[in-house]
Amino acid sequence: FRKVLNPGETSEGKLFLTSGLGGMSGAQPKAGGIAGCVTVCAEVNPAAAIKRHEQGWVDELISSMDELVVRTKKAMAMKETVSLAFIGNVVEVWERFYEEDVYISLGSDQTSLHNPWAGGYYPAGVSFENANTMMVEDPILFKEKVQESLRRQVNAINRHTEKGTYFFDYGNAFLLEASKAGANIMANNTIDFRYPSYVQDILGPLCFDYGFGPFRWVCTSGNPDDLRKTDAIALRVMKKIKANAPKEIQQQMQDNITWIREAENNQLVVGSQARILYADAEGRTAIAIAFNEAIAKGDISSPIVLGRDHHDVSGTDSPFRETSNIYDGSKFTADMAIHNVIGDGFRGASWVSIHNGGGVGWGEVINGGFGMVLDGSEEAKKRIKNMLFYDVNNGIARRSWARNDEALFAIKREMKRSPTLQVTLPNMVADDLLEGLFKND
Repeated sequence: FRKVLNPGETSEGKLFLTSGLGGMSGAQPKAGGIAGCVTVCAEVNPAAAIKRHEQGWVDELISSMDELVVRTKKAMAMKETVSLAFIGNVVEVWERFYEEDVYISLGSDQTSLHNPWAGGYYPAGVSFENANTMMVEDPILFKEKVQESLRRQVNAINRHTEKGTYFFDYGNAFLLEASKAGANIMANNTIDFRYPSYVQDILGPLCFDYGFGPFRWVCTSGNPDDLRKTDAIALRVMKKIKANAPKEIQQQMQDNITWIREAENNQLVVGSQARILYADAEGRTAIAIAFNEAIAKGDISSPIVLGRDHHDVSGTDSPFRETSNIYDGSKFTADMAIHNVIGDGFRGASWVSIHNGGGVGWGEVINGGFGMVLDGSEEAKKRIKNMLFYDVNNGIARRSWARNDEALFAIKREMKRSPTLQVTLPNMVADDLLEGLFKND
């Protein structure tokens, strides 16, 4: 919402429209609730929508388009914070909201379009049951219907963005598959997409380039009390770091403090007693050391396993998501993930993994991951300091070589704070030296 709100304006009564409550989870309506807006999330699979409603990830279920229009308008007028799951196709929602003049502030898509021909995306105009039959008995026709639906969806989105809607690609291959379908999705230069990946416009410059990303921990005891204690530890650490953080990352620090303070109230746990926090290298290291000390003292009953999402500062090379805001031509290489896995392995990770797929499709991404067990020992403390420092700064260095301003700031700050870290900085060329050097024929 910071991309579209004016100074002093809030997200109250603003509408976020998206889709997907199945394979890509129900995080979107939960995020909308935390942000304080009206969320409409379409899902064609009734079982998936009902499951997310039962789990508390979405507030209300609606199966009638007429009812959805009325309920959405009411929620916007009353400035409610509410998430509405529409059991139906999002293409039809985009079209109907345009006809009804329902203004969409934010729009996205989280269907599993990295797997478009096997249930990742269901075409408009075909029932859920008939689509499942068609993809098995007539896959060629199913593919045609999917691509026809993508063209139709993009046309509807384009009409809304002309009215001011901010649309972004989640990184689920929506823009990529829409372009393959021949949708009107390309920019004027015919190379770029007309809409950004949210890493390009949001997470890249605001988080990844500064070194902030989804640091994860799991309480192996399965005890909610242990998770509650880790929340308190992380909150205490983040407040201490924020007190001396530079102005460039004050907002990120405050976001983390707000997130971890409200985490339990937002009921984010499904299954494992686990948490994710968008911390940088300093935060991850300090939090992990504090966890390790709490385990050693017996304050936390069992070991904690550290990890992170692949969708992070340094773990993934993906030109359509994680590295989409690297513009020096190198975003199609897989060097960062490989360096990450090898470096983490040497520096103390309990295990590492390198693999393909993950959100944007096979052949479109390389992921490097790790796990680290904290058992309260001095050895674990050493591994924390060695590995987490490298895991994050490897990615910041990579992004600084692409001349991203935020990454240059972050890596220079880290080298000043950590004299043993030496990263070669890019040579910057003044624009006036390049202007007129090449002529257009």
